Amino acid sequence: MHLHEIRVYYEDTDAGGIVYYANYLKFLERARTEWLRALGIEQDLLLEQSIGFVVKRVELDYKAAARFNQLLRVESRLSNVKRASLQFEQNIVDQNNKVLVCASVKVACVNLLDMKPLAIPTFILGELSSVR
Repeated sequence: MHLHEIRVYYEDTDAGGIVYYANYLKFLERARTEWLRALGIEQDLLLEQSIGFVVKRVELDYKAAARFNQLLRVESRLSNVKRASLQFEQNIVDQNNKVLVCASVKVACVNLLDMKPLAIPTFILGELSSVR
């Protein structure tokens, strides 16, 4: 499991200091990006090769609200690897270990030139095998 901390900034909230619902998606995305970076997979290098990962499906369950200035932890786990897709299970948790958001996110590997599915490159699969 990969852990990534995120501080809730004022810009993340509505007028009442509650995190705007769509911003949880940004928190989840940042955590997945940092998880790949920790594995040595830099997305800018993939972009140079016209390889990208795009979100195909997201399922979110909002359990409780996060608020301005809270420190949150995003827990990310790879649950399934297919030829051209990855399935992540992610939770956003507060400092008291209360789960605020549960997410299931499927990302597809695509050729960015034609936006068609692409087999996940073997060097990425090799890195991913170390965390499964």
